[in-house]
Amino acid sequence: MKAYYNNKANVQFHAILLFILVFVTGCSSTKYIADDQAIVKNVEIDSINKAFEEEAFNYIQKDIRPTSTIGINVIIYNMFNTKDGRYKTSNIRPLGTPPPILDSTLVEISRSQIEKFLMSKGYFMAKVKSEVKVKNKRAEVFFKAEPGPVFYVNKIKVDIPDSTIKKFYMDSRATQTYLREGMRYDDDSLAHERDRIYTVMKGKGYFDFVRPYVKYEVDSNLNSSKANVTLLIDDPIDKPKHEQYYIGEANVIIAPNSDGFPDTLTMNDKTIRGLRYTDLSKKFRRNPIVRYNFLHQGDMYSIDNENLTYDRMYELNVFKNVKIDYNRPKDSLNKVYPVIQLIPQKLMSNRVEGEVPFNAGTVGFTLSNTYTNNNLFRGAERFEFQVKGGLQSRIGQGNSLFRDIYQRDFSISANLTVPRLMLPLITARPGRRGGMPHTIFSTSYVYAQQKSFFERHVFLSSLTYEFVESKSKYHSVTPLNFEYRFGGLLFDRNDPNNQTELLKNFYNLLLLNRKDITLGIKYTYSLNADKLLSNESFVYFRGSMDMAGNMLQLATKIAGVKSNPKDSVYAKIFGLPFNQYMRPEVDVRWYKGLGGDKQFVARINSGISYAYGNSLAIPFEKLFFAGGSSGVRAWQARTLGPGNYDRGKELTSDTARRALYGLDQLGELHIEANLEYRYKLLNKFFGAKLKGAIFLDAGNVWNVSNTGVKSTYFDFKKLGSQIALGTGMGFRYDVQYFVFRFDVGLKLKDPQFEGSEQWMFKRFFTGNKKFKDDYYLTHSPDRYRFVQYNFGIGMPF
Repeated sequence: MKAYYNNKANVQFHAILLFILVFVTGCSSTKYIADDQAIVKNVEIDSINKAFEEEAFNYIQKDIRPTSTIGINVIIYNMFNTKDGRYKTSNIRPLGTPPPILDSTLVEISRSQIEKFLMSKGYFMAKVKSEVKVKNKRAEVFFKAEPGPVFYVNKIKVDIPDSTIKKFYMDSRATQTYLREGMRYDDDSLAHERDRIYTVMKGKGYFDFVRPYVKYEVDSNLNSSKANVTLLIDDPIDKPKHEQYYIGEANVIIAPNSDGFPDTLTMNDKTIRGLRYTDLSKKFRRNPIVRYNFLHQGDMYSIDNENLTYDRMYELNVFKNVKIDYNRPKDSLNKVYPVIQLIPQKLMSNRVEGEVPFNAGTVGFTLSNTYTNNNLFRGAERFEFQVKGGLQSRIGQGNSLFRDIYQRDFSISANLTVPRLMLPLITARPGRRGGMPHTIFSTSYVYAQQKSFFERHVFLSSLTYEFVESKSKYHSVTPLNFEYRFGGLLFDRNDPNNQTELLKNFYNLLLLNRKDITLGIKYTYSLNADKLLSNESFVYFRGSMDMAGNMLQLATKIAGVKSNPKDSVYAKIFGLPFNQYMRPEVDVRWYKGLGGDKQFVARINSGISYAYGNSLAIPFEKLFFAGGSSGVRAWQARTLGPGNYDRGKELTSDTARRALYGLDQLGELHIEANLEYRYKLLNKFFGAKLKGAIFLDAGNVWNVSNTGVKSTYFDFKKLGSQIALGTGMGFRYDVQYFVFRFDVGLKLKDPQFEGSEQWMFKRFFTGNKKFKDDYYLTHSPDRYRFVQYNFGIGMPF
């Protein structure tokens, strides 16, 4: 055994030595360049207002900017793109980033660009000087600015010959403008004002209006560092004034297939309410498509209606390309005729997915098949049908893989999404604000079995309305949510051992042995979900409420039906007891952009489920869990908590522990918090970006009702000892459309232990093996793992 550890130590030593050699070799970029060249190691900009430092740095040419992230981009580049002691000039692999080699021409360009940037920010007299210091093939570049006084806008004059244009501008300026007297002069503000004027005029019918009509004259020859700004909007050269246009007859044309349009088209000879609809594919009904055309005959032209038509046609999710052109016959006066060309995408698809969840003691698989039809009833209705099944088996017990299957799952589901709000007795008009509304009909069946313990059947059906109030505000209302559950326990409840071990430890166990129904409503609101993939600074919020049983309880009370769940007397509907509960949940996150691909995220996610009235406990499927790839990542999902729960102490018999092996550890209260710092590792890594993350997670789940296990209760006085802590690092392989994620979590504080024994960091480095062996003796077949690996697609939050 001693020789084994010596060999292991030698392997680790050589691995560390190899890493150091690779790192040092990779960093030594200077040996690959010519004697008259130098690597830029540092660039500094001095004497610039701090508010502009970061933006000014962007004007330094990229090829002379020193690399960040400990030079790892250059290390990778050097490993793959050097030959015979020099950098390659051909067959260069797109891995990493080349080192910044000093170039005096690029230094001068950078100096000039920084100077122009300062002038654009109101420093009209700015001068920038550059200095280069070279030593041992390493260069430092210094830019020193003499910004001079900053100029402010003294007076704003308006020169607009067209009186109607002037009125529209002055009216819009009263509520919103980027140009005000007394402000610091800024070219960006002038550009924003030009764009705003363009949008206003294009929304008022001025089809021919373009940005170059808007010009500025700046007079800075004043005292006290002030400038007068004159805004001009020219008239067109070939016309006495700008003209407003109206919408003529519109055409909506759908291509025969995804290949596009043929050379010749046979148009529909019928026009209905000023719109000609031609479906060359014969796959789409008229009304579901044309209701999202907002370019109506007789209306004044507006770019807002044009953009809205673009958005809604794409949001139907059946067209891969949307193009809007305008015909302008010579004999038409002030009219434009929209032509909306739609190329359909593939309408049907079949997707097979699988995963292999595993840990130290189990392995399994999940396989699913999803059929999708994006145009089921020829009105862009999306239909999904999924069949999914999975098995989980114990390993390392001397049996073959399929001889010790302890968990089976199966589900079948169907969803129909209609791109409009289907409200009874109400004709809902297509929404102009926000996004496409949807009505979703869902139904599913779920089966779960824990070997020798329980089996569970659940039927679910719901009706949901989704709509977007604005780009950042999303609502989901489920006025009808019906659930029917039944199942049974697979062990003898009269066995004394089971009474003291299993029944005491498994939460809401008796509910699994009865039939019941749930009839309730749900509501979800989210804010800024559209910004989640950006590196901006913003606050994200998602709140939801799931309530059930209140209307049924009121109906039974009116009918004179009495209930007393404590005495097993339940009010019933259709001969079955119904659940009554409320389940609020909130997810709040703060995203702070730190420039480039760097971002800091702070998150808190909390929820509680509370049964009352006709129920003593929340249904099993409504309980919360902690851990997993989007929670406390040092724990596998559903293995943390509740509270200070320790299976080794609560389950004293090996039989009970095996019966509960792999069973979800759930709770009625859930609190998780996360801190994560995200940054870029490699800009080019096999054709994509490789990003990194460092995180700290905390949280747990608890019970708030009487479950019989005191250690699982929420106790504010013991909150410090009941919180789990984990840390780790991760990698994100960003291929633009989606992200592959790998996180490694390390347990810092484990609430299943007591006192100072909760801190696991010391044990991870000393006494690791003995601790694991002792743990297995009291917790078998569970084994303790300090480190948890998480694979996923998409960001954790």
